[in-house]
Amino acid sequence: MATPDFILSLRETIGNAMLWFPGVTAVVLREGADTTAEVLLVKRADTGAWTPVTGIIDPGEEPAIAGAREVLEEADVVAEAVQMVRVRALPETVYDNGDRAQYLDLTFRFRYISGDPHPADGENLEARWFPVDAMPQMSEDMQSRVGAALRADAGVDFVS
Repeated sequence: MATPDFILSLRETIGNAMLWFPGVTAVVLREGADTTAEVLLVKRADTGAWTPVTGIIDPGEEPAIAGAREVLEEADVVAEAVQMVRVRALPETVYDNGDRAQYLDLTFRFRYISGDPHPADGENLEARWFPVDAMPQMSEDMQSRVGAALRADAGVDFVS
């Protein structure tokens, strides 16, 4: 993901020290041609992994609005948040340059409104719809995020 300017400014001051960030995962669903649900996935340029759209919430930004913004920026798709479905503190990430970060991920189910997916901002190699029963291989964590969004009206999945 592209590094937001506010993070670059922080890094100038604190170097590689651990930063805690609120993040958002937007699992965008639409009904397919044969009424089979489809999920929007992007293939990340940095890892080659298929994932739902993810991103960092800007300071003061509402999480659901951040998710919609990320979907538009990364895949050129307009979508609206329907429900928060999962909350997780993710393990620490150490980047190749030594930067350390930990994310609080807020996963939302989104409803497709319009647009034809394509990699819109250079962060991804591909963006496309997959039938929910024929998704590509994903990490266990990403599968869990998509799975939470597919459980209609099950409430928010959180660790207690």
